Amino acid sequence: MSYDFDLFVIGAGSGGVRCARIASSHGARVAVAESRHWGGTCVNLGCVPKKLMVQASEYGDWVDDSHGFGWNTKRGQHDWTALIDAKDREITRLNGLYVSMLEKAGVALFTGHATIEDAHTLRIDPSPLAPDEAPRRVTAARIVIAVGSTPTAPKIPGAEYAISSDQAFYLKHRPQRVCLVGGGYIGVEFAGIFRGFGSEVDLVYRQQQPLRGFDGDLRHALHDAIDLRGIRQHASASPTGIEKRRDGSLAVTLDNGSQIETDCVFFATGRHPKITGLGLTQLGVAMEENGRIIVGDDSQTTVPGIYAIGDVTNRLNLTPVAIAEGHNLADRLFGTAPARQWSYATTPKAVFFTPALASVGLTEAEAAHKGDVDVYVSRFRPMRNTLSGRQQRTFMKLVVDQASQIVVGAHMLGDDAPEIMQGLAIAVTAGLKKGDWDRTIGIHPSSAEEFVTMRTRTRVTPHHPA
Repeated sequence: MSYDFDLFVIGAGSGGVRCARIASSHGARVAVAESRHWGGTCVNLGCVPKKLMVQASEYGDWVDDSHGFGWNTKRGQHDWTALIDAKDREITRLNGLYVSMLEKAGVALFTGHATIEDAHTLRIDPSPLAPDEAPRRVTAARIVIAVGSTPTAPKIPGAEYAISSDQAFYLKHRPQRVCLVGGGYIGVEFAGIFRGFGSEVDLVYRQQQPLRGFDGDLRHALHDAIDLRGIRQHASASPTGIEKRRDGSLAVTLDNGSQIETDCVFFATGRHPKITGLGLTQLGVAMEENGRIIVGDDSQTTVPGIYAIGDVTNRLNLTPVAIAEGHNLADRLFGTAPARQWSYATTPKAVFFTPALASVGLTEAEAAHKGDVDVYVSRFRPMRNTLSGRQQRTFMKLVVDQASQIVVGAHMLGDDAPEIMQGLAIAVTAGLKKGDWDRTIGIHPSSAEEFVTMRTRTRVTPHHPA
């Protein structure tokens, strides 16, 4: 049967764009449909604008720290509107770059909302990006769903008064008091952002420590860093309701009976896939209870010829992983050489608090499920802080499988942690042994050298199967 396209990708985020470009480079006839933002969540409402705001929030601290080095500079007034305008200009530039990359790759672009009518037919309807476009139908031999995810809000009274990360990037004014709900990536990062600009911040989360799933010692180090940042933490707590006062302020009631007075409530309580209107139920595409699409190792759904990648699936929901999945899928479907292989098990991750933290490989608890573990820990005050007077300490940790002496995990909280961890991820992925790290000469003076000079074992954690 003849189709309009060999591959049709729904969603022009990082994963979908990479899949489309690589497939086209292999000679496939490819099309992409996008209904909201070219570049997807990461470029428009996620990683990129988030990091720009983190960077902006750190300049005030740098002014303060400079006094210990002899500078007599003083903090000026931050212009929130100027920051948002500058951020918007950069996002607009990146939007155009994504469109240009696809066009140069020979990919056909459809602006609109795509619905899958059957395994080979799609209907493209108008969307806010192009409301005047006429509906049309196209056919494709294979379809890839790469629509990503969107914020999830708790169902509590007064939830309509709260915002999510989508709205946070476009606030006209910085709120003086902010209550963040959620102890994951987004909650921790935005708590640091708003605090850096001078807002009073309350951080509410259900666990005893923030960042569930990260190494226990790293979570504890972050908890201390959040306290040092002047952020009020409300651990083991959840909101039960939000009340709007006559003066416009908000009162958040927690399940422990306490109440938080604030100007803005920010829900960072997870995300769910944007599958509404895709037609998946009618097609028989199997999904988890949380709405994420079930796929096999080859990214194929339960309907042959229909694939899913990125945050719409129940795998590791990080932008670089979506890119790798898209690249791998395009290679397997249309490439002539064996598909490139990625090490998903050693995917590094970072949380851009101030200071940032980063991690690669196994936590201490995960490693102990496999066997006895040697643990090396270092805590120290970095050189910059000795003159600035800042009390924040750097935390570093290596997790070593005792039997093989392979370093199976590395964790850090401190300045430049993400940049350092990207390099260490190569060593962990390669399965290098602790002796290989020990015989590597460090760069002095640097914080990073501590990872190759930790000689004294902190403790041994015995094997305890899950």
